[in-house]
Amino acid sequence: MKNLTITVDDDVLEWARIEAARRGTSVSRMVGDFMAEMQRREDAYERAYLAWRTDERSWNAQGNAGNGAAPRKTRMTRTPQGGADA
Repeated sequence: MKNLTITVDDDVLEWARIEAARRGTSVSRMVGDFMAEMQRREDAYERAYLAWRTDERSWNAQGNAGNGAAPRKTRMTRTPQGGADA
């Protein structure tokens, strides 16, 4: 594990210390957890984006390039909203 030095405003550090105490952890652990969560989200987003691009390319390669939109398989219908007057 490596150390990291950061610079934050005094009021941010005060909030972080109070929040860490409330959570029963340290500011250092809280920042590390935050960064790890951001990494997981970014990795998940990247995987989803690459899967989407791969799927789009294979769909286009099958001769369905058209306007790039997939054909609609379901019909949307408007229904009245419920309520006393409906």
